[in-house]
Amino acid sequence: MFVRIVKMSLHSKFIADFQAMFDEKKSKIRNSPGCKLLELYQDKNNPEIFFTYSYWDKESDLENYRNSDFFKETWTQTKGYFNDKPEAWSVNKNVSLP
Repeated sequence: MFVRIVKMSLHSKFIADFQAMFDEKKSKIRNSPGCKLLELYQDKNNPEIFFTYSYWDKESDLENYRNSDFFKETWTQTKGYFNDKPEAWSVNKNVSLP
């Protein structure tokens, strides 16, 4: 399993639109084959910055999701909200203390 972290910076006028879109689509994202967890975070000091954390079984699961029509449509919509280039990382989770 690995974690995908995506940082997105949005125009403030689109924050509510982004949150509504995410709320509408979150279950479909989370139920994509291989996705084990999906979380959305908003920076406490800069409300324009959001992060998604998703846990995936295999890299091929993430790639299948990223190549889906659903992702392409969602990402196209999301890109219209950006005020800066998004950043993304795929990381291995080494330690987790519940």
